[in-house]
Amino acid sequence: MIYCSNHDPPAPLFFLYSSQRNPATDLEQPKSNLIAMAMAIKLSLLLLFFLSSLIPTFSLFEDQVGFMDWHQRYIGKVKHAVFHTQKAGRKRVVVSTEENVIASLDLRRGEIFWRHVLGSNDVVDKIDIALGKYVITLSSEGSILRAWNLPDGQMVWESFLSGSKSSKALLTVPANLKVDLDSPIFVYGGACLYAISSIDGEILWKKDFTAEGIDVHQLLLPDGSDVVHAVGVTDLSQFDTYEINVRNGGLLKHASASFPGGISGEILPISSDKFVALDARSSILVLISMKEGQIDLQQTHVSDLIHGSSGNTVILPSKLSGIFSISTDTFIAFIKVTNEGKLDVMQKVDKMVVVSDALSLSEGEQAFALVQHGDSKIHLSVRLVHDMSSNHLKETVKMDHERGYVHKIFINNYVRTDRSHGFRALIVMEDHSLLLLQQGEIVWSRDDGLASVIAVTTSELPVEKLGVSVSKVERSLFEWLKGHMLKLKGTLMLATPDEVAAIQKIRLQSSEKSKMTRDHNGFRRLLIVLTRAGKLFALHTGDGRVVWSSLLQSLRKSDQCTDPTGLKLHQWQIPHHHALDNNPSVLVVGRCGLSLSASSAMSIVDAYTGKELHNMGPAHSTVQVISLPFSDSTEQQLHLLIDADKRAHLYPRTPEAAEIFQRESENVYWYSVEAEAGILRGYGVKSSCNLGVPNEYCFETRNLWSIVFPSESERIIATVTRKANEVVHTQAKVIADEDVMYKYVSKNILFVATVSPKASGPIGSATPDESLLVVHLVDTVTGRILHRMSHSGSQGPVHAVLSENWVVYHYFNLRAHKYEISVIEIYDQSRAENKDVLKLIVGKHNLTAPVSSYSRPEVTTRSQSYFFTHSVKAISVTSTAKGITSKHLLIGTIGDKVLALDKRFVDPRRSLNPTQAEKEEGLLPLTDALPIIPQSYITHAFKVEGLRGIETVPAKLESTTLVFAYGVDLFFTRLAPSRTYDSLTEDFNYALLLLTIVALVVAIFVTWVLSERKDLQDKWR
Repeated sequence: MIYCSNHDPPAPLFFLYSSQRNPATDLEQPKSNLIAMAMAIKLSLLLLFFLSSLIPTFSLFEDQVGFMDWHQRYIGKVKHAVFHTQKAGRKRVVVSTEENVIASLDLRRGEIFWRHVLGSNDVVDKIDIALGKYVITLSSEGSILRAWNLPDGQMVWESFLSGSKSSKALLTVPANLKVDLDSPIFVYGGACLYAISSIDGEILWKKDFTAEGIDVHQLLLPDGSDVVHAVGVTDLSQFDTYEINVRNGGLLKHASASFPGGISGEILPISSDKFVALDARSSILVLISMKEGQIDLQQTHVSDLIHGSSGNTVILPSKLSGIFSISTDTFIAFIKVTNEGKLDVMQKVDKMVVVSDALSLSEGEQAFALVQHGDSKIHLSVRLVHDMSSNHLKETVKMDHERGYVHKIFINNYVRTDRSHGFRALIVMEDHSLLLLQQGEIVWSRDDGLASVIAVTTSELPVEKLGVSVSKVERSLFEWLKGHMLKLKGTLMLATPDEVAAIQKIRLQSSEKSKMTRDHNGFRRLLIVLTRAGKLFALHTGDGRVVWSSLLQSLRKSDQCTDPTGLKLHQWQIPHHHALDNNPSVLVVGRCGLSLSASSAMSIVDAYTGKELHNMGPAHSTVQVISLPFSDSTEQQLHLLIDADKRAHLYPRTPEAAEIFQRESENVYWYSVEAEAGILRGYGVKSSCNLGVPNEYCFETRNLWSIVFPSESERIIATVTRKANEVVHTQAKVIADEDVMYKYVSKNILFVATVSPKASGPIGSATPDESLLVVHLVDTVTGRILHRMSHSGSQGPVHAVLSENWVVYHYFNLRAHKYEISVIEIYDQSRAENKDVLKLIVGKHNLTAPVSSYSRPEVTTRSQSYFFTHSVKAISVTSTAKGITSKHLLIGTIGDKVLALDKRFVDPRRSLNPTQAEKEEGLLPLTDALPIIPQSYITHAFKVEGLRGIETVPAKLESTTLVFAYGVDLFFTRLAPSRTYDSLTEDFNYALLLLTIVALVVAIFVTWVLSERKDLQDKWR
């Protein structure tokens, strides 16, 4: 509609009017203005569309992978190593590790050529290289033999060996192996000897030793011989040797000799016809000689051979021709066996010395290496077996003391330009790191201790100091302008290759993800991880680099702590802005042994520097660590350590902490789970300990309640509770019909899963009629069972996560032959009168009334079950700062990937035909199975091999959560379950936005000028 009046209409833009009006054109002027405005809008939209069309569209892999996440590959502590350094092909070393990893490493840089992570039950027993192109591995106690292609790691063949009983696993690959049926590989496992074809892994013949009752210790195959020797003991008191025909497995000869003193440990071969062993008391060396089919036993007391030796004598497994070594409490002795059968002590070295296996240099000549650690240096010496008195090679290498002592050494030789022998040494350190030494230098190193992470926590980074010089500001402004101009050229596809590289560099720098100061979004943090070796690592969330590492003294092997094991990692001190002079610190709790009654060891470590601030040596036992929601004036968090006698020990041991705990002790409750006995118990504080010596930091406990699951019907297989620091935004949940449901939110809920005894084994160990899975929701303050639900025909393993008022758990349905995921949501019915929205708005409700576990709750539950495609290793849930953002389940699948599944998919209120109101609420239609969307894998194309756990940490930005997945590999990423609704992306092009605004302003000004000119021309007509 055109507005007409005696007065000029209000112009939408600023126009200049002529002082002389032409009445004839007054009616046409509004129309011309509108036409000019339409032209301006069209021109602006076309310009905006043109500029936006120049913006390239990036996929997730191009734009974000590697920018917000990182992935690190490890192998674990090496236990076997075989070098392959032939002139043809790459020089490499093939290793097997304690994490059941088989890997091929580049000898030049230490990078992984290929690797395979076997199952947790498929432990690697032996490895070797055959024919120069196959890697042979024996695993699962000698029951699985595999051949892998050496260059690329592809499996060539696999052979399953079924034995009659458990036994030692032995592997013998003949030195003159050929690709034909007459040259097999020999394997002993399951009390059976096998000859395996090297062509296809077929079993050529099998010799069962079950009837003979022998425990075979060694397999010997002399070069060029057609006889394989099986050497072992029977009933630990009889030495036996069997000669087997390599072609058909026939028994050629058997000889035995009894030894009343018994044999302990391993029988070590000295040569093809001599062996050595220790008696049952480890005080007598037994030399076993075979001559013309007869066995001769010669005894020598260790004390007569080595004067001043004490107990704990052990024969070391180093295989030296004609020589063996024994370890005592104080030293290691090398003993030579003469042709006449005499034992001569050749040399004694310190007990801390590590000895390698023998390395053949030429026919009849062998070398071995000795490594000793001292004063942040390691001393490496290589000696020839026939000349023990002098060092063939001696080197000293500087070593970081945080790596600890040397645990193992493997050596390899190479020919120098002067035709002499050079040596390289592969060294395994106390912290499970791997190093290659050559010519007195560390060629490369790998922190493979990170493959065995057992506990994770986080720490804030320091606050960036204020105050910046003017020159720095000017430089920063110049760099900012330069960077955005380069980005603009890249957007317009006008940048040169050098400028593209500069853009990528500026992009990484501008992200500031690697700075060592905290950011306002909370993305930059330190991941503090504890490894099985007792070492702490601080990893930067920006790029995954190691900021510091510390090998804790409290978790190192010593006379007081013979078998240290790390247990827990907790926040100890978290200073806030009013106490930033103190660095944050973490508490590390360990145990000096495998039993629950073993003494505990504790350390307090600075989170910024890795310095061990306080080391508390072996003290009381620790079976449970409880972080209390109290802190003292220095912001040290209070902790309770529960010992094996159910006493509670308070830390920190300060009068202020004791006063705080005494004041709050009536509200302190905890529980224990005795899975083997099938008992849950709840405890509270009773009084100070009565140990004869006053101790204000030790408290007796009282048993408040107990739940006993009958062992003949139920066994506990899983327990889960909520995270202590989880934030719940609101207790009210408004559903589609404008009704309000109130979540039963309690930090004292415990999820317990039990199965029938027959279903406690692996999947398929029981029939559907014998299997029963029962889940319970228990209040840990009163011991009241809030909810109980049964799944007939189902069994574990059960993986579960508990958050807010819901629990999601994964199990196997035997009747459907599928995995299932079930959800239970629990609501508080006692607040049903608060459904009036007006009361909720004006505050006339009892939502602020205190909730007590002792008031019997009126709860109701809703549940639903869905089929799920994958087996699961771990389940976690996203967590955000305020709890506003929607939740995603993080599911670690059997394929070692992490899947993000929207919580809406497991909503128990889903129905087949949702109403319009339910659709508007976002409720999805009910399906029998949960969808697996490939784009929902947050690990993308990566795998977190050996996945064991998923940790989530809220960022300061409400939309974002930080996710850390660990196993043999490490993976970190940022996840926004509801997308980044509260921030712009880090690579947002501000220069293009500024150019667009300028272009729009110019377009408006141009159209305004054109419109005024046209109006003026119309008025003069």
